[in-house]
Amino acid sequence: MNRTDRLYALVEELRAVAPRPRTAAQLAARFEVSARTIERDLLALQEAGVPIWAQTGPGGGYTVDPSTTLPPLNFTAAEATAIAVALAAPGATPLGQAARSALQKLVSAMAGPAAEAARGLSRRVVAVGRPASPAASVSPEVERALVDGRVVALDYEDRSGAVTRREVEPAGFVGVDDKWYLVGHCRLRGDTRVFRVDRVRRAEVLDERVAVPNLVSPPDFEGLVRRPNLLE
Repeated sequence: MNRTDRLYALVEELRAVAPRPRTAAQLAARFEVSARTIERDLLALQEAGVPIWAQTGPGGGYTVDPSTTLPPLNFTAAEATAIAVALAAPGATPLGQAARSALQKLVSAMAGPAAEAARGLSRRVVAVGRPASPAASVSPEVERALVDGRVVALDYEDRSGAVTRREVEPAGFVGVDDKWYLVGHCRLRGDTRVFRVDRVRRAEVLDERVAVPNLVSPPDFEGLVRRPNLLE
C-alpha cells in the first residue's frame, strides 16, 4: 500500500471505530508499517484538517470525532473521480489546500471498495497545463469503457479527416491545452496512441476486458500527448 492509500485507509479505520481510540502500535500492525511511520501519517492528516487527536493515559490512543466527519457516502468511482479531477485541475480554485483537504475527507467517507476504485480511477484522469474545457463531447460509451475496464470500438476522425474504426484499450483521459484526449492501446496501430475526444464520431463498448499489460502509466500521459507521432 502506498502512502496516499494508507492515509485514506487510516482515516477510514479511525472513523469506523470512533469514538474508541487506536494506538500507533495497533495501527502499525494493521498497515504493516512502523509506529513512527503511523505517527508521521497522522500528523500529516492533522495538518490537512482531519479532526484527529491523541488521548493520553491507559486505554488512550488516536481517535477521530465522528460528529465532524461525513457519514458513509454512496458515490460511484466515476462520480468521485469527477469531483477529484474538478478539484485537482490547475486553476480550478485559488483555494488549492482547501480543495485537497475536501477531497481527502470525501474519499475517506466512502465505503472501502468504492474508495479504492475511486483512487485507482482518479489516477487515470489527469488535467495539466491551463484548465481544460469541460469534456462535453466525450461519448458516454468511452467514459464507461474506461470505468469498466473494457475495450471500446471507435469510429474516429483523424487529423486528415479520414474516419477509421479502432479498437482501443483505454488507459485514461488527459486534459492538456484546453483539449481532452483518450490515451490507450490502439489495436490497429499495435501500440499506444492518443485520440482527441472531440473527434470520436461513434463508440461501442465491447464485452472484452482490457489487457492490463498494454496500459501506459498515468505519469506518461502528458508526454504522450506532446508527441505528434502518437496523436491520431
